[in-house]
Amino acid sequence: MPRYWTINGRFLTQKLTGVQRYGREIVRALDDLVRDGHPLTRDLRLELLVPGITAALPELSSIPIRRTGGLKGHLWEQIALPLYAKGGVLSLCNTSTVFRSKQIVCIHDLNIVEFPASYSRQFRMLYRVLLPLVAHRAVAVTTVSRFSRAQLMRHHVAQGYKVAVVPNGHEHVWEWAPQTSQACAAVDSSTVMVIGSPAPHKNVGLLLALADDLATHGIRLAVAGSLDAKVFAHEIGRGSENVAWLGYLSDDELADALSRCLCLAFPSFVEGFGLPPLEAMARGCPVVVSDRTSLPEVCGNAALYASPEHAQEWLRAFLSLRRDLELRADLIRRGLLQASSFSWRRSAELYLEAMARADEVFETNGASSASLLDDWQIRSVT
Repeated sequence: MPRYWTINGRFLTQKLTGVQRYGREIVRALDDLVRDGHPLTRDLRLELLVPGITAALPELSSIPIRRTGGLKGHLWEQIALPLYAKGGVLSLCNTSTVFRSKQIVCIHDLNIVEFPASYSRQFRMLYRVLLPLVAHRAVAVTTVSRFSRAQLMRHHVAQGYKVAVVPNGHEHVWEWAPQTSQACAAVDSSTVMVIGSPAPHKNVGLLLALADDLATHGIRLAVAGSLDAKVFAHEIGRGSENVAWLGYLSDDELADALSRCLCLAFPSFVEGFGLPPLEAMARGCPVVVSDRTSLPEVCGNAALYASPEHAQEWLRAFLSLRRDLELRADLIRRGLLQASSFSWRRSAELYLEAMARADEVFETNGASSASLLDDWQIRSVT
């Protein structure tokens, strides 16, 4: 007898960040598993439901895509999604309808609670109400790290028995073809790459304030992303000429920059997962990351760590990488191995299991008696 599940495609109308990347890659991996005839896809009928305004749709071979209605945003999610969805609902990007109980929802983090300064009051209020409602209604909740799972439990958004860790993967970086652009040409082996974001919890200002000190050691910063140089001018001071503002980089341009630079620096105060360091490690780029929240869980012993509150620790880490070629080569080796332990396909299998469990057919669909959801843990390289 067919089992029907609808994937909430609202994320396809949103700007691509780590959360939306997660949604896209899980859907692609599910499509591959259906195509390959995975045992847990037996009798499973998946459909990707998207708002009518969605422009760029993923190329899928086995999961049909259906556009619905003239609504958008949260209205589409609360009204059109439950109206048109067949069977259960799988929502991969934090929010979902409160009008379906047979659903699985991935809540990536509770940064709105941990670092409210990064979000508008309206956004915080909405998520503080919506996320617990959705989590309470759902048959299962997933999240992307053990740290985030602890967040959800500590703030009483979801009970622990209901929450499974289904992390990000790394395979998408294999599709990046390094492409040199005028912006990337400014990056070399003496450059520290930073993914720029104006969100306070990303803590980019800590690195910008190091620009003068870095210049005295022949090290330069390169900021990729949406961070505005004019807005952050007060953070840089006299060292402004030592910061290259690359602007938005495509995946291919980012791959080129990561291949050229000394390392990627990621000084966040809080992260539900931290996809950029994983991507950098998978591309053979050393990383220096904050010693907080999920980042040690994701990077294991394949990174150098520094406090997001002490700039000089970051300077010392950069100098160590600059001077010690053996250390840099060892971090590259460890990073490649660490990144390989995170797989979109494996994570998609966890969602197949979660859907089979919700349908009460897990043991009858050719699955192992050992539960992937029970056994999965984010592994550190030892």
